[in-house]
Amino acid sequence: MLPTLEGKVAPRLLITMGDVAGIGPEIIARAWTNLTLLCRPVVVGDPEWLNRVIQLVASHAVVRTVQRPDEIEASRDVIPILPASCQDLSGVVPGKVSAAAGRAAYDFLCAAIDWTREGVANGIVTAPLHKEGLRAAGLNYPGHTEILAERTGTKEFAMLLSVPGLTVAHVTLHMALRDVFGQLTTGAVLEKTRLLNDVTRRLENRVHPRIGVAALNPHAGDGGLFGDEEVRIIRPAVEAARGDGIDATGPWPSDTLFSRAHKGEFDGVVAMYHDQGHIALKLLGGMQAVNISAGLPIVRTSVAHGTAYDIAGKGIADATSLIAAARVAASLCAGK
Repeated sequence: MLPTLEGKVAPRLLITMGDVAGIGPEIIARAWTNLTLLCRPVVVGDPEWLNRVIQLVASHAVVRTVQRPDEIEASRDVIPILPASCQDLSGVVPGKVSAAAGRAAYDFLCAAIDWTREGVANGIVTAPLHKEGLRAAGLNYPGHTEILAERTGTKEFAMLLSVPGLTVAHVTLHMALRDVFGQLTTGAVLEKTRLLNDVTRRLENRVHPRIGVAALNPHAGDGGLFGDEEVRIIRPAVEAARGDGIDATGPWPSDTLFSRAHKGEFDGVVAMYHDQGHIALKLLGGMQAVNISAGLPIVRTSVAHGTAYDIAGKGIADATSLIAAARVAASLCAGK
């Protein structure tokens, strides 16, 4: 029997393997039974590596190579996999940066994007890739989000982190902290606020989700004593968002904003830079945190952790975030 979501046949989700030198293959194998209860999963990756980790986690599932995502249906005993790279991964060592693994992770993602855009799958859930692996392969992308945006032709996008009851958007993302000040604009803050409002409305089933916008400087600048970005850049974006009908307020000092959000005052938070949002959400959500790409023409979620090279190949990786990511992706697909 096919899994169902809210009375409908559950969506077909493509689960990309990510960097095979990391824990991606293992968490897919470990999570497989749970994934089949949430969606109709199909792995995009390398069959040989999947077979290796099936043995590592003592699974009894059988790997079946397919040529299309809709060729066979998954079950707890059958894992369909789409080979999506011509890279020779036989020499890849767990926990070691590899150009072949970096290129293959890119190939897996691109294939999943293309299949989803063709309508053969409903969304994508990604296992982690390694930025140094991408660089070793000559691919100058800071992460999944930028590849997804480029391949789908998306100009306005955001990386969100979500835990039950709270979602955070990041105005700036993978860049040196010194570069944040030059990249922060009123238009960028407004864009991310709009994207967060749209996703949060779907996740929380609220017509007008409550959005708190973070300050950049301590104490929200304290009237200009510690910087004027709040007055020059952030506050005009909040006012413009409110003009659009978005229930946005701020800028609020971030040291109190996340505490207020955790207590239920806000459904979403707009963070100004990567760690401002990531540290708070990962502390609140732990392994339940999920990465969501907003603004794309397709649904994409991901684990909210990295490749964990230090434990790759040891059989101890935790698949909780992957299961949570599949659950959120299935929910977003159902709410499209």
